[in-house]
Amino acid sequence: MTAIHQGLDARRGRRALIAGSVGNLIEWYEFGVYGYFATIIAARFFTPESGSEIEALVKTYASFALAFFFRPVGAALFGRLGDRVGRRPVLVLVITLMTVATTLIGVLPTYAQAGALAPWLLTFLRVLQGLSAGGEFGGAVSVMTEFAPPGRRGLYGSLQSFTVALGLLGGAGAAALLATVLTEEQLGAWGWRLPFLLTLPLGLGALWLRLRLDETPEFVAERSLERPPPREVARAIALGAGRIMGWAAAGYTFLVVLPSYLQSSLGATFQEALVATVLANVGFAVTIVPAGLLSDLLGRRAVMLTGAVLVVVLSVPLLNLLQEPGVSNTVKGAAVCGAGAVVGLLAGPGPAMLSEMFPARVRYTGLGLAYALSNAVFSGCAGLIITETIERTGSVDIPAYYAAAACAVSVPALLTLPARRVRGAKAVAERTG
Repeated sequence: MTAIHQGLDARRGRRALIAGSVGNLIEWYEFGVYGYFATIIAARFFTPESGSEIEALVKTYASFALAFFFRPVGAALFGRLGDRVGRRPVLVLVITLMTVATTLIGVLPTYAQAGALAPWLLTFLRVLQGLSAGGEFGGAVSVMTEFAPPGRRGLYGSLQSFTVALGLLGGAGAAALLATVLTEEQLGAWGWRLPFLLTLPLGLGALWLRLRLDETPEFVAERSLERPPPREVARAIALGAGRIMGWAAAGYTFLVVLPSYLQSSLGATFQEALVATVLANVGFAVTIVPAGLLSDLLGRRAVMLTGAVLVVVLSVPLLNLLQEPGVSNTVKGAAVCGAGAVVGLLAGPGPAMLSEMFPARVRYTGLGLAYALSNAVFSGCAGLIITETIERTGSVDIPAYYAAAACAVSVPALLTLPARRVRGAKAVAERTG
């Protein structure tokens, strides 16, 4: 009987990993596509005849940031539902909303076709995406870590971050393929729509997987227990956001904003920028799972602190290397790959670290809000802040300063983590150090 139960638990755990991670993959695929096609979207939706290209790019990133600022709203709304009615029905709802909104972007009329209505329609769909994305992370990480075997939360949680890399790589791959097989005119006229339309079959597959998902035993056992005091939960949310702000800023700077930065500031072609982004995301993907597993052995603090300090130390030298015309493309490729690998040290243990800060009865809301708030400020605003600051100052080192500063500020919050990994389920106050 024990063997039968163990087999069932293993099957449910695998199903939870797949169903939990697939929605996250789609979310980051879409956000990656939007970032990679930022210059084309700017030209199609935010450029009236009298507008400048840099002004349109700033407006595009403003729409990008707006979606991120609706993430905390989605995290609070869907998190509350997920902590009361269950993870499964809410995860079904958010993947449906994300799929519909992203697919509709692929059929929107442009500024030339609909005038000033076009950017408003795009912004509305970005808001819907922000709401659904806000409800995605907390539920997915809750499911994945609550099904994790003892001592393996870091590994299971890292697979959530791994799907971020897969989603960004998928978006970059789709953009690179289209840029290769289509002319520049075809890409700008209609080719950019194809990656958004691809979300429809991906979303339907994710929906089928989530409809077969079981509720987690930990949530079922705790759902009727008294919830921690709101002040205690709010303190944990603020601390969690501080712990991952470096991850949020460095991740979006090196993995998403990089293509537009290379094009607008360093004169790279669209294809060259995408190749650099693919390499950065490959480095990111390679280190995520090992970092999560290592955090199960050594503790979250050691691994995440190492990543944060490396970003602080290496960001400016990395960008200076990319700016140097005499450096070979091979060396530059290795540099951006290394930058992605360093971000993986933060992203691997991050989901498990956040999950361990909250008991199951408030976990969906708590970790979802911590993640959404940090990403709203430090990821969603990255493109807008970097682009606007470069325009005003003329300094092409701004991305490095931005990532390094965020990681430097997050170091004190990471130092409050326990020196060794947390065992078992504990109260919020114990988890927050």
